[in-house]
Amino acid sequence: MSREDFLRRVRDGLKALPDDDRTVTLNGHRRHTTEESPRDRTAIIEQFVERLEHHGARVRRLAEAQIPAAVYGALYEHRAKSVVAPEGLPDEWLETWSANPDHQILDDHPQLSPEELGDADAIVTSCAGAVADAGAVVLDGGPGQGRREAIPSCHICVVRAAQIDSSLPEVLDKLDSRRPITWCGGPTAPSDAPASPGQGRHRQRQLVVLIVESDEISA
Repeated sequence: MSREDFLRRVRDGLKALPDDDRTVTLNGHRRHTTEESPRDRTAIIEQFVERLEHHGARVRRLAEAQIPAAVYGALYEHRAKSVVAPEGLPDEWLETWSANPDHQILDDHPQLSPEELGDADAIVTSCAGAVADAGAVVLDGGPGQGRREAIPSCHICVVRAAQIDSSLPEVLDKLDSRRPITWCGGPTAPSDAPASPGQGRHRQRQLVVLIVESDEISA
C-alpha cells in the first residue's frame, strides 16, 4: 500500500466514526471480543518490527527499566546534543542522557516554535498507538507526544507492546479525528510535515522505535 493510499484510508475511516465513538482510552484493553493468545500477540509484535525495519526504522525491544539507557544509546548514536521533551514525557526517560552537561533538553512547554523544533537534534516521544501491518506509530498530541508542526532529524518513539494493534481499523477505534494526528513510519519525514527552510518537503529523518515489553526481557 502506498503512503497516499494509507493516509486516505486513515482520513476516510476517521470521518466514518460517529462522534461518540471516536475516542477510546488506550489502556491495553482491546475492543473486540476475540481472545488473543500469547502466540498471537507475539506474532503481531514481530510483524510490527519486520515492517518498521523494512521501511528503514531502527527497533529495539526492551523492558520498562531499560528505557533511560536505550534512549541514551539512541541519542548517543545520533550524536544528539539537543533533544525536545514534549509536555508529559516521563522525566526519567532522559535522566541518563541529561547528566552530561553538554546535553540540552528543550522543554516543549510552553510550546517551541516550528523553527526551534526543526533545529533540535532529536525528539523523544511516547505514542497513541501503532499499526503492525503498516509498520507505523501514531501520535495524537497527548502527554509525551508533542506536535506535528516539525520533527527533528531523529525521532525516538517509545511504544508499549499493548499499544500495537494488528491492522488500521483497530487503531482507528482509539483515535479522535478532532486531534492533530500524525502517522510515522520509516526514515522519512511525515507526509503532512511542512517544509523547513533549506530542507525541502521530504527532509530525511531517522525513526527509532523502542518497544517496551515485560521486565523479564533482557537487553
